[in-house]
Amino acid sequence: MDRETGLAQGAIQLPSPHCDARPPGIAIDLLVIHAISLPAGEYGGDDVAALFLGTLDCTHRPDYGELANLRVSAHFLVRREGQVQQFVPVHRRAWHAGVSCFAGRERCNDFSVGIELEGSDRDRFTAAQYAALTALTRAVRAACPAIRAENIVGHSDIAPGRKTDPGPHFDWAVYRAALMAA
Repeated sequence: MDRETGLAQGAIQLPSPHCDARPPGIAIDLLVIHAISLPAGEYGGDDVAALFLGTLDCTHRPDYGELANLRVSAHFLVRREGQVQQFVPVHRRAWHAGVSCFAGRERCNDFSVGIELEGSDRDRFTAAQYAALTALTRAVRAACPAIRAENIVGHSDIAPGRKTDPGPHFDWAVYRAALMAA
């Protein structure tokens, strides 16, 4: 991770307009793991990237109607085969968490990095995704040393009742063991 630019080495750079400056004086001390697929439960297409880039044609699928005019992004997307795409530099605020709260602090976008995994609540994540996520987490934590192990959470942890991702098939034990082994 380049500390000056906030860009991850080896990640495909796809700059999203859906970001802005973080509030002054805010330490980045939270990492949020998400899961996303578009269409729901389908993998390998370009629709997630298009959503984060603001170029998704919401008229070509009836189930995309609710996404029209949605301005959302994440710092990273880890594809099923382990490819990492970066949409927002880590020092900028991505719009991934929505209405959220962690340890009594609201507006988690202000102080977090968001990593999306291409997936859903109904499917297991791939070994390649866990490997890429582990390496990416190490890089993010090196650039943002205030992110402690206990501050790595799921979207469901900061938006309970509203969000369920990364879902029941995300193996926290495998992920945490890989981080500890590093």
